[in-house]
Amino acid sequence: MQRGILLIAAVVIFCMQLAYAQPCTSLGQNPSTAFPVCGTAPFFQTTVPICSGRNMIVPGCAGTATYADKNPYWYKFTCFQAGTLGFLITPTNPGDDYDWQLFDITGRNPDDVYTDARLIVTGNWAGTYGATGASASGVNYIQCASIPSDNKPSFAQMPQLILGHQYLLMVSHFTDSQVGYVLSFGGGTAVITDPLQPHMLSAEAACDGKEIRIRINKKMKCNSLAINGSDFSLSTTATSIVSATGGGCTASFDMDSIILFLNNPIPPGNHTITIKKGNDNNTLLDNCDREVPVGEQISFTVYPLVPTPMDSLTKPGCAPQSLSLVFKKLMKCNSVEPGGSDFMVTGPTAVTVSGAACSGNLSKIITVQLAGPIQFGGIYTLFLKRGTDGNTILDECSQETPASSINFTIKDTVNADFSYNIIFSCDKNSVQYSHDGRNGTNIWKWSFDGTRTSNIQNPLITYTNFQPKNTQLIVSNGVCSDTSTISIVFDNLLEADFEVTNLICPQEQASFKELSRGNVLDYLWKFGNGNTSILKDPPPESYPVSTTTRNVAVQLIIHNSYGCYDTATRYIKVVNNCYIAVPSAFTPNGDGLNDYLYPLNAYKAKDLTFSVYNRFGQRLFYTNDWLNKWDGTFKGQGADPGTYVWILTYTHTDTNRRIEQKGTTILIR
Repeated sequence: MQRGILLIAAVVIFCMQLAYAQPCTSLGQNPSTAFPVCGTAPFFQTTVPICSGRNMIVPGCAGTATYADKNPYWYKFTCFQAGTLGFLITPTNPGDDYDWQLFDITGRNPDDVYTDARLIVTGNWAGTYGATGASASGVNYIQCASIPSDNKPSFAQMPQLILGHQYLLMVSHFTDSQVGYVLSFGGGTAVITDPLQPHMLSAEAACDGKEIRIRINKKMKCNSLAINGSDFSLSTTATSIVSATGGGCTASFDMDSIILFLNNPIPPGNHTITIKKGNDNNTLLDNCDREVPVGEQISFTVYPLVPTPMDSLTKPGCAPQSLSLVFKKLMKCNSVEPGGSDFMVTGPTAVTVSGAACSGNLSKIITVQLAGPIQFGGIYTLFLKRGTDGNTILDECSQETPASSINFTIKDTVNADFSYNIIFSCDKNSVQYSHDGRNGTNIWKWSFDGTRTSNIQNPLITYTNFQPKNTQLIVSNGVCSDTSTISIVFDNLLEADFEVTNLICPQEQASFKELSRGNVLDYLWKFGNGNTSILKDPPPESYPVSTTTRNVAVQLIIHNSYGCYDTATRYIKVVNNCYIAVPSAFTPNGDGLNDYLYPLNAYKAKDLTFSVYNRFGQRLFYTNDWLNKWDGTFKGQGADPGTYVWILTYTHTDTNRRIEQKGTTILIR
């Protein structure tokens, strides 16, 4: 039972607290601003601000409205080596109650943890005071809310983490003491500490020369950056660093970019930035307090303020309906005329520009939209000109790019349609496939009925099975591709087949039904009784009764216009007696005469049962197959001579009547 149901007064107090508590706005108290975790050192949370929680889904527990991330802190980490995750939450005050839940948020918005139960990995919501976490001895389920006196398990089994996945751990302080805790990781096999050592990646100067933008190869602690910029030094004496700020540090604990502010514009030329210990007595620290090495340098070039020319186009694909124009510097997106009047395309076929745009405020890529795809191959030219807005396009320094042009090549579209010619014969068909190879086609991928392939332009394929064949061809010229599929039907397909009455009794006739496939020219039936027919559907045939049952072979031979023949053979069982009866005596002595007891001639019985009983009513034999015969034994021992009762039931296939017979048989030894 939930702690809220058992402790009514506590629930009232809890609801009042939520009503008056402030929203969770401190860094770390929401999923999107979670603390970055280092798995090698304890995380000391000295105090927990009181704030109103948000309702969370807890699988297997009722009353989710009371399951809120009350007074929470959130922690984020990545799995760098798959394995189990062990961690310990140790309250500063042993009488405090902490809850937690773990989420896999790979590729998701962190706030999805409140609405998508599929992100939940594990958790623990026990009302038990003291330490909690994940350990080898923990329970393999999420412990629901409880009252402290129930002493429910406060540890969950260590979850299995997946390599490369991102996780969020929510720690909720149910007790409103504001006293903190220690979060430490250990005991599992997963690695959540980033092994990448921190280094500077790149640097560039802003247009006015009074800012330098530095990128780091990983996230670094925002509080490790000296705001006066003393972590860095410049190789030039013409200017000096006056302050520094971390990218995104107003809403996060870590950063991967830094802006250095200068007192004077840095002059054009080659410059070097060197990292050093600032007045905070460190360089830059990652989340495990590893420093960017003292003395590490990175070079950059400041160019004179000149326009940014068009640089290149990304390689157009097949039948492109847009072109991606790449620049070496960031361009102002609001300088691109949306109707595309800054651009014009000429070439072997008419091309109309329908629009142009780029993403965000600044971008190095501008996309030029076309009114329709370019399908005709050849060399085309993209021209940059002044649009209806009075300019070409402007770079981030507001320099206008001169009118210019770039050539690009378009490949023709290709067509995979193919032709074929069949060379017929009775034992095999040869098919010559052909493709015209137009528009620069240089790749052919043939698939013949999913069993054979070829990579040549005009393959010759032989078939011995004349069933319809599916042939697929995929062609390409290295840029454009196309697929074509054809089903080929062979006119000389010839398969003899027929149905025949498989059993006939005395005075009965056998019927025949022709089922052959192909364009049959003529038929020849051989009935096995000396008679023949050339009709497609011959009349029934009679067969003389003999003293024994025999199998008679019936043949159908067919012929087509290609001079091919095929033969099918079926067998008729001609029996000499179809009267179902049980012998009145049998002698199981192994002499080959009357050695077994069974229903004789039960050819036309279905759903048959046959049982034999002794004089005490004990069943000695049972079968539902009339050819399964009683040999006069029971449990491996020969039955005594005497009279035995039998019961026979079956449905007669001619009349569909259910028949039950009883009788006696004498066993003679």
